[in-house]
Amino acid sequence: MIQRQQTLWLLLSALGGVLTFMFPFATGEKILSTGVRIAAQLNAGNNFIILLLTIAAVGIAAVTIFLYKDRKLQIKLCLLGLLVSLTIFVLYFMSMQKLLSSTPALWVILPLAVIVGFYMAFRNIRKDEKLIKSLDKLR
Repeated sequence: MIQRQQTLWLLLSALGGVLTFMFPFATGEKILSTGVRIAAQLNAGNNFIILLLTIAAVGIAAVTIFLYKDRKLQIKLCLLGLLVSLTIFVLYFMSMQKLLSSTPALWVILPLAVIVGFYMAFRNIRKDEKLIKSLDKLR
């Protein structure tokens, strides 16, 4: 299980998703209802929808690792995780537009790492599936 490349890519996705709770995606200013400007950071815990989707992406990555015997289901879950991760990335940018003078932080690479991890895992699982099918033809 751990020796497979897709397991490492899925671990990268899960780790990147967990780290988005700790490190900010963007920093900026927010205006309170009293008119006072305060410094604000945008991370996965600030927006409820992003929070739920990030938990879902981490869960999908973690579950997909242990489904190594069912490659077809792994492929479907990787595509679902990729779709969820892309949605999270779009929601981050939409939330970033709500901040005043927002600038992306260095940790903007974490959601990108989740997307890349799911995509690379998908590619490697598909390659394994093709290899198994070609070996079945030889029997």
